[in-house]
Amino acid sequence: MKTADINSFSNVFEEIGKRWMLITAEKDGKVNTMTASWGGLGIMWGLPVAYVVIRPQRYTREFLDASDKFTASFYSEEYRPALNLCGVKSGRDCDKIAEAGLTTVRSDNGFTWFEQADDVLCLKKLYVQQFEESSFIYPEIHKANYPKKDFHFLYIGEIEEYMTKTL
Repeated sequence: MKTADINSFSNVFEEIGKRWMLITAEKDGKVNTMTASWGGLGIMWGLPVAYVVIRPQRYTREFLDASDKFTASFYSEEYRPALNLCGVKSGRDCDKIAEAGLTTVRSDNGFTWFEQADDVLCLKKLYVQQFEESSFIYPEIHKANYPKKDFHFLYIGEIEEYMTKTL
């Protein structure tokens, strides 16, 4: 894995929407991760950022809330079963990282991801806010996506480092 220019990151729509990603954070020396397919990249406050959304009941949210760092990592298709597992099982109930066959890596500057990743965004948490029903312009969006009113939390993180195996 080597550090690369974030401008070399490939098509974000393909990476997040189709390949998915693992959102990973550490709390009290323990690592947790979850699969996500909603999020994006851009510029906010003059900084390169990534944003992810996490439902309130997800165990990984506790880890993101406890840490000022998290990662978004991307994998080749051979790891689709691991990403499926990390999307349906909870770290509250099992060691899903071990079950998925993933190997944890922790950088000297406190970021955690998995050795199997092709691309990793190392993110410093800048902003957190829960979506509100009253803020949706089109009610059909919240009705279709939030029948239980379990609105996602939005996390915006500054991209401090981008690492890749593909360059």
